[in-house]
Amino acid sequence: MKYVVIGVVVVIVALRVWQRMRRRAGATGSPQTPVLARTRHLGAALDRFGGDIGLVARREVRERVKGRTFRIGTLVILLVVAAAVTIPVLRKGHNVQHVGIVGTLSAPLRATVLAAGPALGTKVILVPEPSVTAARRALVAGRVELVVVGTQRILVDQGLQPSDTSATALLVRIISSSVSLQSGLVKAGISPLQALRLANPPPLPVQSLHPAPHNQTARTTAIYGLILTYVLLTQFGTWLLMGVVEEKSSRVIEVLLSTLRAGQLLAGKVIGIGAVALLQAALIVGVALGLGAAVGSTLIHGTAAVEVASSLLWVVLGYAFYCWVYAAGGSLADRQEQVQSLAFPLQLPILFGYIVSITAIGSSEPSTLIKVLAYLPPTAPFAMPVMVGLGAVTWWEFAVSVGLMLVAIVGVARLASAVYLRAILRTGGRVHLRQLLPSRTS
Repeated sequence: MKYVVIGVVVVIVALRVWQRMRRRAGATGSPQTPVLARTRHLGAALDRFGGDIGLVARREVRERVKGRTFRIGTLVILLVVAAAVTIPVLRKGHNVQHVGIVGTLSAPLRATVLAAGPALGTKVILVPEPSVTAARRALVAGRVELVVVGTQRILVDQGLQPSDTSATALLVRIISSSVSLQSGLVKAGISPLQALRLANPPPLPVQSLHPAPHNQTARTTAIYGLILTYVLLTQFGTWLLMGVVEEKSSRVIEVLLSTLRAGQLLAGKVIGIGAVALLQAALIVGVALGLGAAVGSTLIHGTAAVEVASSLLWVVLGYAFYCWVYAAGGSLADRQEQVQSLAFPLQLPILFGYIVSITAIGSSEPSTLIKVLAYLPPTAPFAMPVMVGLGAVTWWEFAVSVGLMLVAIVGVARLASAVYLRAILRTGGRVHLRQLLPSRTS
């Protein structure tokens, strides 16, 4: 419950700070948030190198970043990331057992007491106590969880039931048996070093008939990659769809097409919204890495480098494929009310690939379905990272899938541009694809 309270407090404070920054920005008339500062540099770069397409892209970047949906959504995501990084650290900080020591313990016994903690997933800190009386006071005050009095006995504040499985109870049992064993060996004439070796013998080698089916770290990384890919594709694809429909329904598109070609306008929208997606992803990753390094979190450690690179590559390829599909779909609508009916069929292959892939990542071997989906462009952004995570794909198979995806992106871009050109100026009702089948241009 206390972690929930901490999370609520963090959210309230962040919202208050955000509201105050907005009020100050409104008073000065020139907001200077880091996101907007980066957006200005990005927009200037687009203007220099993109020409008319860069102008459209900068317009998309500016409109999206200035929108309340983007700011609130980004703030919520950052709060979730901050909670995911800091809460485990807070819980780990409370998962420490302080063990009071009265008298002197030999080096092997101290090593045995310290080694008992990691076996239970906790950390043991030894606290010297000058006397048994002082140790009792420390127990009552809660400064230590247990006290080891030489090799004679162990003191605890409250009695432990045989069924107690708390960290303190398990630690008491392990220390009690280990110290008693080593003390008995020493009394039998065995040196402390020999007693330590007898009490902690090297483990037996483990031989397997077959290699491990997959790397647990790579599988975990693949799960994070699948979630990131699904969220980005659905969120920014929907932005594209709604942006195209909004321009068409408000007749702004007619003004834009009087100075720009349809292909330039479409490419600018795709690049601009893609730049916002990359900006948001970079901000999230930067906050996670910076906050993780600041608080000493291990949540971002232990990821598989190959799987991370694969997931990031397929996020970019997935957006490059689906952005044209969403843009062409938006040109078929005539009103904002039609967005939902258009978005659902466009999201079906994304949803199908995500569900099948997130299910397959828990298996030891990829199914035939996953192997096939890894080479189909609509589902490859989800299925191929799973194949990499399970270690069931070679480099040339990965390259073949990427090559097929690049060819599909070019084909979809040309088809989407043709659909966009023929449908964007048609009003008076929703445009169906069969109306665009003739080869004549609008």
